[in-house]
Amino acid sequence: MIRQDMPMLIVYEGKLEGQRWIIDRDRVIIGRGSDCDVVLPERQASRQHVQIERDDRGYLLRDLGSKNGTFINGREVRDKPYRLKDGDEIQIALCVRMGFVGADATLPLELTGPNRGLRIDTAAKRVFIGGHEMIPPLSVAQYEIVTAVWAEEESLGVSEQAIDALVRRLRERIAAVDPDHDYVVTVRGHGFRLDNR
Repeated sequence: MIRQDMPMLIVYEGKLEGQRWIIDRDRVIIGRGSDCDVVLPERQASRQHVQIERDDRGYLLRDLGSKNGTFINGREVRDKPYRLKDGDEIQIALCVRMGFVGADATLPLELTGPNRGLRIDTAAKRVFIGGHEMIPPLSVAQYEIVTAVWAEEESLGVSEQAIDALVRRLRERIAAVDPDHDYVVTVRGHGFRLDNR
């Protein structure tokens, strides 16, 4: 039985997708180590990656000097603790994505987390739209353009036409400075290649 008055973590993405943990202690350590309160079977997670600690105003999340970082709602948490709020999305080393459900919040029925539209898996260089992988995948150059130009929060609804328009504008701006060389080359059937001098 799930206690109604305790906050909870729900894994949206990773090897433990769908797993839920009630935060019923004053301090919870999350990481790869077997001595952690929440053990993540992910090599990218540090042995003791992050700590959630209760104080008189709620819950604080603190990165414990992890090698691959901790992100809250897409922003990296470094030395300063972060005060958790209901609905916050926590990413551990970009390999585990989980949600924080506050003590008084309604438990979500869906375990998929917020729909981000376009999602970029930087480790695997894969692009997902609405939870489905793009097949055929973006070319390396298209992928690099998307990741360089659109931050994750702003990458909703990026289409091939938008990428083509971006490449056209990029070519025009470069040609204004150096008209003697094509830096962005179209490779039929593959996309674009960046050709530096």
